[in-house]
Amino acid sequence: MAVTASDTATHRAIDAVWRIESARVIAGVARMVGDVGLAEELAQDALVAALERWPREGVPRNPGAWLMGTAKHRAIDLVRRRQRLDRKIEELGEELEGEEQAAGSEFDAILDEAAIADDLLRLMFVSCHPVLSTDARVALTLRLLGGLTVGEIARAFLASEAAIGQRIVRAKRTLAEANVPFEVPEGEERAARLSSVLEVLYLVFNEGYSATAGDDWMRPALCEEALRLGRVLAELLSGEPEVHGLVALMEIQASRSRARTGPGGEPILLLDQDRGRWDHLLIGRGLAALERAVGLGGAPGPYALQAAIAACHARARTPEETDWSRIVALYGTLAEVAPSPVVELNRAVAVAMASGPQAGLDLVDALTAEPSLRDYHLLPSVRGDLLARLGRNDEARAELERAASLTRNARERDLLLARAAALC
Repeated sequence: MAVTASDTATHRAIDAVWRIESARVIAGVARMVGDVGLAEELAQDALVAALERWPREGVPRNPGAWLMGTAKHRAIDLVRRRQRLDRKIEELGEELEGEEQAAGSEFDAILDEAAIADDLLRLMFVSCHPVLSTDARVALTLRLLGGLTVGEIARAFLASEAAIGQRIVRAKRTLAEANVPFEVPEGEERAARLSSVLEVLYLVFNEGYSATAGDDWMRPALCEEALRLGRVLAELLSGEPEVHGLVALMEIQASRSRARTGPGGEPILLLDQDRGRWDHLLIGRGLAALERAVGLGGAPGPYALQAAIAACHARARTPEETDWSRIVALYGTLAEVAPSPVVELNRAVAVAMASGPQAGLDLVDALTAEPSLRDYHLLPSVRGDLLARLGRNDEARAELERAASLTRNARERDLLLARAAALC
């Protein structure tokens, strides 16, 4: 049977609805069945039903409610097949019956937004559970909460579809075997688990902002997805300063996206960017989020501190107007809150801008023996830049060439080699 233009439009509509609603549907069903892997399968069943019925019957007035109702039907059918008709079944049936009465034959309901918000928050905490490896948390979050296909995730991280598919399957199995409850943690566990959620979102954002490998300097779709999920999380946990801190950081960094690449996709570093191309709407949103983080009180966390550093750049109309002394102080505080050699390297760059290249080089040289930075390409990159500013071109060229040999990003490699060649 030929595919009509109407069918094509309907399928595009289904794709768009699924991308928007899939996380809500999975989260709602997961609360019923207590298993995110099974919840995703049931949500996929609802998607298949939509693909079969909507081209014939038309897209319902509330497609999200239709998908939710259909997926919950599947959940109840599954439970009925697996268990006797006990009180749990009656409760689930009563819940769905109430939804159907409110929704009508097409599930045309206004969903309980409070319940959905709670379910989405539970899904975030489960997808980012520390029992999973970092790679598994990232893949599962993009799959369940981002609605990305396995192929899209694989392309984003330059991995095979088989590898990503296996990673997601293992993650679901691990969660099931560990009996991870579908709930929002409380008390001391909540802070640790929230830290894991924020880490995953920022890892996704950073991979989009500065791709670690491949031919592209940036992957904007990953930045957009991380920022979308961060904004959702900020609405769900409006009283958590670090959530707003992370959103502020991502908003301000994302504001530079258009200025970070040239016409051919080549990288443009911060001090060389046309600040007129920065997105001032995003800057405004980021500064507002930072104000919310600060306004909630308490000592600033690592994301809020990084956002404050980004804000210093955002407020400067030119590189020369940047308040480098404040940035040095903020990095000093960040080094106390979240000490790491990478933070010290960034602080050295700020010191070089505030007090001269030799002051920065002295700090960088103290990091050269740090084992965790042995293969970190930005260490020789920074050192090469500082040596060049001191007129030590031969040493600078060698450092930049070494940095080029360590990076796995083709665009960045070209940039580093071009900088090295310019010193000949």
